[in-house]
Amino acid sequence: MVLVVLDHDGNKLRKGSLEALTRARALAEALGSKVVGVLLAEEKAPAEEALAYVETLYTATLGPYTAEKWAAGVLAAARQVGAQAVVAPSSRQSRTYLGRVAYALKAGLLEDTLESTVEGRAVVATRYAYLNRVTQKVRAALPVVLTVKPNTTPLAEPLPTRGEVKTLEVPSVPTVEVLERLQEEKKGVSLTEADIVVTGGRGMGSAEAFRLVEELAALLGGAVGATRAVVDAGWRPYSEQVGQTGKTVQPSLYIALGVSGAVQHLAGMNKSKYIVAVNKDPEAPIFKHADYGIVGDVHQVVPALIEAVKRLKD
Repeated sequence: MVLVVLDHDGNKLRKGSLEALTRARALAEALGSKVVGVLLAEEKAPAEEALAYVETLYTATLGPYTAEKWAAGVLAAARQVGAQAVVAPSSRQSRTYLGRVAYALKAGLLEDTLESTVEGRAVVATRYAYLNRVTQKVRAALPVVLTVKPNTTPLAEPLPTRGEVKTLEVPSVPTVEVLERLQEEKKGVSLTEADIVVTGGRGMGSAEAFRLVEELAALLGGAVGATRAVVDAGWRPYSEQVGQTGKTVQPSLYIALGVSGAVQHLAGMNKSKYIVAVNKDPEAPIFKHADYGIVGDVHQVVPALIEAVKRLKD
């Protein structure tokens, strides 16, 4: 069996889950096996939506997230079905618990994979390395735990018939008790799953100027990103930081506004399909990586871009 971990926000499956499903189906076909899903939740989960994608779905409500509890849940499902492979979306959360699952299953751990195939009794995958500057091929004998890098795999289509749901028994584990959670309110599209990302750098000049970044992103149906300098200055939250010490994105379109193009930032976005840069410095490093570049003041260029997008939408 191939077990796919379905990530969600409590109301619907995340885009990464549909990418993981596509990978899981391909692996299952190559192994002559089937795909089984597991849906873990703190309180509620989109089980009805998930049943459209898998023949069998195991569900469990575990309360406030901890790595120990989620590892126990995935491990229980993997052992229940005798999983040869566990496939999950790559995320900050999955990185905290899937290593525990791989260790318990004595499985190889292949993280942030771009693609994967089966060769004999092993899985061969590709992933980025050295600040995303090179692609490396890795191989792990079955069983394996594999995560799928966002925006690298086609989204799965629903099955012709709905699956069945089964309650998963998860053993209690000694864990840290969550007493309180202060959660930042999220607006708009998820940064790591967005097909369009509009990022502002220190060249925006102030926190107030980011309203231009927000407006352009909203018009394009994209997400707002920020550089580390912007986050360190307190202009934007850390959840929007793109780069080596932030999030890695791979959208179809990445718009860099007032971004110089430091190597640490490039590590988080240099695999975007198309990069558009706006900077008043013609020697800014970002232009060496951009497909399209505009040399100019962002405070003049961005309003013009916004008006152009509005005209096109009208």
